[in-house]
Amino acid sequence: MKQEQVERRRKLLLEIQRLAEVAIFGTLSATYRTCGRPGCHCQGPGPKHGPHLNVSYRGENGKTTGYYVPQAAQPATRQGVAAWEKLQKRLRQLAELNKEQILEQAHEGRQ
Repeated sequence: MKQEQVERRRKLLLEIQRLAEVAIFGTLSATYRTCGRPGCHCQGPGPKHGPHLNVSYRGENGKTTGYYVPQAAQPATRQGVAAWEKLQKRLRQLAELNKEQILEQAHEGRQ
C-alpha cells in the first residue's frame, strides 16, 4: 500500500473513532404545538410552543420508532446526529480504501 493511502487510512480511522464516541443514530425533527390554556399566545395566529425535538429511527424489526429529546439534551443530541451522518460518510471512504487495497494486492499477486 502506498504511503499516501496509509496516511489517509490512519486519519480516517482516527476520525471514525472520534465520531463514534458521540454518534447518535436517528433523524431529528422539530415540532411546534399549542397548549390548552385559554388566551395563550399559541391559540391564535402567533408563535406556537417549541421547538420540541424528537429523534426517529428504524428499530430492529424495521419499525420506525423515536423519542422526545429534553431541552437540556438538545445541543448534544444535535451534535450526535450530525456525528452519525459524518461517521457514515467516513466509513464509506474507508470501505473504498479497503476495496482499492484489495484490488491492488490482487493485481500485484498476478504479476
